[in-house]
Amino acid sequence: MSIIDGLLLELQNRKLEGRYRQLKKQKQGVDFFSNDYLGFARSEGFRSRLHDILLQYPDSIMGATGSRLISGNSDLHMEIEQSVASQHGFESALLFPSGYSANLSLFSTLPKKGDTIILDEKVHRSVYDGCRLSAAVRWKFRHNDLAQLEDLLKKAKGRIWVGIESLYSMDGDFAPIQEIAALCKQYAAALIVDEAHAIGTCGLGLVDHYNLQDLVFATVITYGKAMGLSGASVLGSKCLIDYLVNYSSTFIYSTGLPDFHALSIRASYEFLSDNMLLISVLQENIKQCDHVKESDSIPFRSPIIKVRFSEPRDLDMATGLLEKQGILGYAIKYPTVPKGEEMLRISMHAFNSREEIELLKNCLKEVNNE
Repeated sequence: MSIIDGLLLELQNRKLEGRYRQLKKQKQGVDFFSNDYLGFARSEGFRSRLHDILLQYPDSIMGATGSRLISGNSDLHMEIEQSVASQHGFESALLFPSGYSANLSLFSTLPKKGDTIILDEKVHRSVYDGCRLSAAVRWKFRHNDLAQLEDLLKKAKGRIWVGIESLYSMDGDFAPIQEIAALCKQYAAALIVDEAHAIGTCGLGLVDHYNLQDLVFATVITYGKAMGLSGASVLGSKCLIDYLVNYSSTFIYSTGLPDFHALSIRASYEFLSDNMLLISVLQENIKQCDHVKESDSIPFRSPIIKVRFSEPRDLDMATGLLEKQGILGYAIKYPTVPKGEEMLRISMHAFNSREEIELLKNCLKEVNNE
């Protein structure tokens, strides 16, 4: 069998299992599937700000011309990184082209042979991929299970690294971040928090909300979701950032981002500051879903709603049913989630109308009865 024949066979098997992925043309409908939680990516006001920035800095749209350690650095980049760090209450920040590359950098660079990495089992794939490039031992603990996390912390050897998300992208639930931070302090473990889905939806994130900066070794903030852009920042101490600049392959050997990217990120923070009411609007829209209950420990509701299906084909039928009603949701399948945990993921937004949310609720009831 040739290499191509082998690849085609794997793809055919995936099709037979109902798990085949393919790029599709953009669909029209009510958006309950994007990560544009606050509507920045569709905001005329935000777009106007970015247009003004481009007029003010016309050369900023051009490429950086090289790695930031060669020709690709700029004063603007460094100024904006310091501004981002200050807003989040950290000493330093480093910009990356994506949250994936930021997590890859942290978990491939920091843990060494003899160290122990302990991950929540539902942390993002980019974290796992970063760990595969490290020689450290890697363990998982059951999702949000503090008792098992402590058991593993007691057994861990070498330097200990703990990876979690503050708001989980698949299940849409929150980490008990205060308790985890306290455990990490107790066992001298370095806590790394991915705030990709919490930034914007929860103000500046839960690390900021609970003032946990002194207990968190590093935070990853991404801009491709509620902030309406792309890219990410790693936040931490000056020592951490200096270490990544010296040892992180994903940073050292990547072309720097255009200045316009950094300027846009600064604008997104300013736009968030001027439009904090959108967070309240989002929270009210989430509350409109009857089955969403307010958490006793988290002052925010999650914008991510999951509807479980045991069979991929049932999930496809449910997605098709929603599409017939003009609703765009997203089917999450294995291997993105474990077999048996396939789901329809619904994302709520500040721009969804009450009528749209009522239509969604009625469709979900119909889906559950199918």
